[in-house]
Formats: sequence, C-alpha cells, structure tokens
Amino acid sequence: MKHLFMFLLVSILWTTSHQAQDTFSIIALDPATGEIGSAGASCINVVNANWDTWITDIIPGRGGVNSQAYVCIPNVNLAGAMDRMAENYSPQEIIDWLLLNDACGSQNFNPDYRQYGIVDFDALGGTRSAGFTGTLTDDYKEDRQGATYSIQGNILLNVSVIDQMEENFNNTTGSLADRLMAALQGANFPGADSRCLASGTSSRAAYIVVYGPDNLPGEPDIRLVVPAQTSGVEPIDLLQDLYDNLVLDNGAFDATTNIALSPNPTSAVIHLDIPAALVVQSIEIFDTQGKQVMVQYDNFQVINTQELATGLYLTKIYTSKGVRYLKFIKK
Repeated sequence: MKHLFMFLLVSILWTTSHQAQDTFSIIALDPATGEIGSAGASCINVVNANWDTWITDIIPGRGGVNSQAYVCIPNVNLAGAMDRMAENYSPQEIIDWLLLNDACGSQNFNPDYRQYGIVDFDALGGTRSAGFTGTLTDDYKEDRQGATYSIQGNILLNVSVIDQMEENFNNTTGSLADRLMAALQGANFPGADSRCLASGTSSRAAYIVVYGPDNLPGEPDIRLVVPAQTSGVEPIDLLQDLYDNLVLDNGAFDATTNIALSPNPTSAVIHLDIPAALVVQSIEIFDTQGKQVMVQYDNFQVINTQELATGLYLTKIYTSKGVRYLKFIKK
C-alpha cells in the first residue's frame, strides 16, 4: 500500500502544554502480515496535528511502544523506550528499564504516574507484549495484554472501556487497521474518557497509525490524526470517516486481496473476480444518498443490477480480510 498521510485540521486556537494525561489506546501487531499499529483517543485540549507522536512510536518489523499518563512533551520516556527496543530489549525488559530510569521531569521523576503498552516480534518471529500502570495514575486505570496487543487507559469511566476495546479487537475480521479502528469504536460512548462525559463524547482527539514491515521509520502506510475538537464533536466518528474514505479511495490493499468488478459501466449484470485468498461474507450496495438499495448473502460472483436506476453506486463487500469498496455506474 502506498504511504498515506491524512490530517483533519480544525481552526481553533492551538494551545501548548508540558504534560498530557492521555487516556485510552491500543498497540498491536499482525503476525501474518508483519504490520504493527497503534490507535488511541483522549480528552486532551491541545490542537496539534502531531499529537499522536506524544503517545506512540514504532520500529517497522520490530515492535512499538505506547507511553501515556502525565507524559512530558516531548515524551522523553517514549524516546528511551524506543532506544531500548532498537537494542533488542524485550517488552518486559523495556518496562523494567523505564521504571528504573524515568526521565520525565514532571511529578519528581516518579514512574508511578506513567502508563505503558508494548508489543514486539522476537528473534524467531514470535509475538510478545507487556504493560504497566503506575499506582498514581488517575482512576479508572488498567492495562491489559493479549499475545499480539496491549490496551491501556486511565481517567476512564469504568472497566467497560477496556473490555469493549478488547472484545472488538479480538472479534473483528480484516486487516490490522480494521481491528484497531474496531477497538476504538468499542470506546465510542460518552465519558469513555471521563473528562468528556459532560460534552457527550468519548474524547476530543483520536488517531490511528499502521506500519508495514518494510516501511521506513516515520513513513507508515496509514496515519490519520484528528486533533482536539470542540465540545460535542465525536473524534472517533471523524477518524472513522477518514478511515472509510481512505479505504474507499485506495481499495487495492494488496495483489492477493483485490476484487475486480466488470463490466463497469453496466446495464445489467456485474461479475466479481474474487481471489482465492478471500472469503466473501456479504455484499451491500448503496446509492449516492447513502441509502442501501441491495444486499446479497450468496452467489457473490454475480450481482444483478437490472432493477437499479441509472446512476453511481457504492459496493461494500465484507470479506475475511476486511471490507472492500468498489464503485460502479448503472447505465
């Protein structure tokens, strides 16, 4: 996938801070593809198109670290963790080092104000994860690991934030990016970050970043950032719109998962060429107003459009490797 960088910028005053109390995030990897990614959201009131870099950093093909809760800006502990990762420390060894070498000047260099989540590939390609939540971070707080992920949060409404992020990540099919977005959607309810409860949103800012194994540092395949929004605007919804548009505009994920549609334009029947690597689960077709005009649960190689009016349509194809989007014109 070509490198994609999209930013949603808002025209409100940029304020600065030396600390950020970042809230819920996930860092994860995909053993099948070698991808590593991170996603998160927070009720921070800082408008900065690079705020995701305060929380997360990734070494393509190796691993990544999320560092949050009373972080310094720049996040010197994140930088120290990445140096250790480059030296092949394991996730737990990195956390052990961080607890002994806290470098953030805030809170008297006390690591009990910090929160970390780390994943990596070991020398044999196996996956490892570790996390840490200091006793002085604000409740509700927790970090939770699986074989390929670490989810962490503080200042949360309750444990349901972590529960639903984990459930969505583990029960969503598709690409790593699809699963990271699903994890964020698990926290898309008012007050997930408890500071945003009064505004009726989960948070104020959100991001997702995904690196392929061959990417250069600083050049991910996907990086979408929503800086802090005004009260009442849900950033995870804005991030989902950016992500959906990215998928729609760049429907070719890789050569083994491309679906070909022909003829286009069509006057009657559309034929789909579905690669063997994909299992199609259902197909939905929408008109330009966003209205669903057709749904199909079998016979996916053929779509009969004879009863559709002339015009442009969007085909949403649910597959074993995520959602694919294709446009066609009915003559």
